[in-house]
Amino acid sequence: MITEELIIAAENLRDRVDSLGDLLVKKGLVDYSYNPLMYAWEPHKAFIELGGGKGAKTLLLGMNPGPHGMGQMGIPFSATSVVRDLLEIKGLEVLQPKNIHPKRPVTGLDWHKEEVSGTRIWNVLEEYYGSMEEIFSNVFIVNHCPLMLFNGERGTNITPDKISGDVVKKLLQICDEHLVQVVKIMGIKKVVGVGKYAEKRALGALKHLDIEITSCWHPSPASPLANRNKGNDWKENIKNVLPKNTDY
Repeated sequence: MITEELIIAAENLRDRVDSLGDLLVKKGLVDYSYNPLMYAWEPHKAFIELGGGKGAKTLLLGMNPGPHGMGQMGIPFSATSVVRDLLEIKGLEVLQPKNIHPKRPVTGLDWHKEEVSGTRIWNVLEEYYGSMEEIFSNVFIVNHCPLMLFNGERGTNITPDKISGDVVKKLLQICDEHLVQVVKIMGIKKVVGVGKYAEKRALGALKHLDIEITSCWHPSPASPLANRNKGNDWKENIKNVLPKNTDY
């Protein structure tokens, strides 16, 4: 029941944001908009079926897809080895974005480059909980916005906080509504923003609900905090906000 409702909510999000991504391009705010919920729907659906109904009451909330993770595989904070070896999601078809930046190809589950942020997140979860079943009985992961946005000849990754205007406002409103849906469907008690932007979106979207909202440092290799003390400080930071089995 829960997984079915999450799938319907994700389908609704997928379809509602797609035209807005096109509009961002049309208005010149970005050069390319990828919607992984469209072209990588099968792995995304498999991820919801795998972990969405295991009883987690804590939600890890990311910002939007990265080009080596969800942008390839449709799974939040995914990395090639994590999806293959831990989640064991294999052999599912990944299609292509409508318009492809020449420097940002999509090959799907066999993408050759590991997503560092995703590898860090899932490695900590496996280390902390010990098994996939325990991970998903404690936490689930979603991204606030499902669109991946690029600018320029190099295909620079543009995060939603770097653009503005009415179209972006509408896009983020839809994403906020989806977050509220997920929280209600799963009976979430705590949302952990992976980075301050995600925490800010959660605080706004969930202000009328009795939800604990906090954040952890983002695990991006571009973040000095994530790299401090060889990454050990970041590990301690996220472990401090992860629930234990007895928390909820």
